[in-house]
Amino acid sequence: MRARTKPLNGHRHKRWLSVSLGFLLLAQVGCEAEASDSNPERVVQEFMDRMQRVHGDAHAARLAYELLWADARRNLAERSKRASAVAGREIAPEEMIAPSHFSVTYRPKKLTSRVDGDWAEVTVRGEASATQSNVVKCVREDGRWRVVLELPPLPPIQRRPDAGI
Repeated sequence: MRARTKPLNGHRHKRWLSVSLGFLLLAQVGCEAEASDSNPERVVQEFMDRMQRVHGDAHAARLAYELLWADARRNLAERSKRASAVAGREIAPEEMIAPSHFSVTYRPKKLTSRVDGDWAEVTVRGEASATQSNVVKCVREDGRWRVVLELPPLPPIQRRPDAGI
């Protein structure tokens, strides 16, 4: 014998559907965000994907910036502070990333990693693996993998000596 169920009225049904969809969406977003930096290969793949979408898109630039290790974010923050002072307008740290420096000359086909504690090297290979190969360093910070972008240190700011005027 089948149990009888009472049909939901329109208002209750819409509310239940909204809440259910909301939970599903939150769960999906949470899983995707967690998965993108859960291992070195995924964070490198996600970084490459995000960098491909940066060109003039501030939101995409911010998403790529968030996958960088802390040293690179600090360096870019200082660069943006100096650039803002010169430009006379606010320049965000993520705007200091030049997407052209990350253009891939081949289509990545395979990513493999070698992990040593909190450090990893991800080898990105194309179809011609002998000539199409790059190594990307990663580090685990606060339980999440980040791309190591090594930037040259900034020189100290030069101050003009007082001219005595």
